[in-house]
Amino acid sequence: MALARKMQIMKVSPAAAERVRELVEGADEPKAGLRISIKKGGCAGMEYAMSLVDGVQPGDDVIEADGAKVFIDPSAVLYLIGSEMDFETTKFRSGFVFRNPNEVSSCGCGESVSLKAADPAALSA
Repeated sequence: MALARKMQIMKVSPAAAERVRELVEGADEPKAGLRISIKKGGCAGMEYAMSLVDGVQPGDDVIEADGAKVFIDPSAVLYLIGSEMDFETTKFRSGFVFRNPNEVSSCGCGESVSLKAADPAALSA
């Protein structure tokens, strides 16, 4: 997708980059970074999926931020355009959070979302 190569799909906050580095450094086996994808599931219909990976897969977009590598699955690109990945720690939980302009709704527990694909034509304007 030529458009995806000319722009950064998603921003990675310094806190998220730090957590990705911690996960990679703490892995039992050497890993290259964290891969983000979207899967069907949860009460709202979709979930962000994350896994440590050995390297880039064909079609992946790679974001390098503050020494961390985040790989974006090609099937997730249109759902993540314009998003920011952050890592937050609160009194009750800690984890990655996504501020996603393509989010239509989310479930009450915050574990799943409903997403619409971004319009690539609107991005080139």
